[in-house]
Amino acid sequence: MTGADGFIGSHLVERLVRDGWEVRATVLYNSANSIGWLGNIEPRIAEVVEIVHGDIRDIRSAEAFVKGCDLIAHLAALISVPYSFRSPQSFIDTNVFGTLNLLQGAVRYGCQRFIQTSSSEVYGSPKSVPIIADHPLKAQSPYAASKIAADKLAESFFYSYELPAVILRPFNTYGPRQSNKAILPTILAQILNNEKKIKLGSLWPRRDMTYVSDTVDGLVKSLNVKGIEGKTIQLGTGMDYSVEELVNICLKSTDSDSIVQKDNQRIRPNLSEVDRLLSNPEEAGKTLGWQPQVSIENGINETIRWMRLNLNHYNISEYVV
Repeated sequence: MTGADGFIGSHLVERLVRDGWEVRATVLYNSANSIGWLGNIEPRIAEVVEIVHGDIRDIRSAEAFVKGCDLIAHLAALISVPYSFRSPQSFIDTNVFGTLNLLQGAVRYGCQRFIQTSSSEVYGSPKSVPIIADHPLKAQSPYAASKIAADKLAESFFYSYELPAVILRPFNTYGPRQSNKAILPTILAQILNNEKKIKLGSLWPRRDMTYVSDTVDGLVKSLNVKGIEGKTIQLGTGMDYSVEELVNICLKSTDSDSIVQKDNQRIRPNLSEVDRLLSNPEEAGKTLGWQPQVSIENGINETIRWMRLNLNHYNISEYVV
């Protein structure tokens, strides 16, 4: 799997090992030899994982990642929407060309299942909700454009080369280890650091929030279930919350009296803001037998518990929402 050093990827590694899988976990090479969040998983799990350093932007590295693997879960990506405004080239290099390299390797070495991990951002502001899987795609950020391109490449390899590819489209995943660039860690870290004013951008956009263990469960099922090749499957709860509602849940869960202060620097460009992302979980239920299990309140409480123990990872001066 790619992106094993990241938020969702590290949780997926843990789940796969517990389920008895042999896992090759690929991580981005860096001068510090860091393995990201894999450095925080249980030693008994880490010691049985094959950790490989490299870079999906390099074709030789990407092919080495997939050689000998029957199943590929592709999670490596640049994911920050705000950063994509400043550095669109890097998103194309990683999310598009990196995915292309992996797909070519998967065809060359006869991969039996390729999971392309997508994003609900590909829909943009929807024409109707809940959003069905084949809703028109609309790139309202360079990040969204890069994910649309990656998804379409995976789709094209299914039709052109009969690569058993599946596009899995999680909505807003949250939970322990998530980057401080995401909305819930941004809110919670400010509260847990006793900030009396929580600096946020727009409060009205609505998002379908899925706890990380549920997203991981959908990924695992997508590796196992037969007959889903060529499909696009959403992973979402079918419930959405505004940023303001999320703030209120966080304040209640932490018994905090902090207040929100609008920060214009955190507001997305007007035409880029996605109004609402609300999934239709019916397809995942039918095809994967998947149902989300964790409520927003329980998921936020678990995230709070973990963040209290790991606040050193959250520098509130660096937040970008």
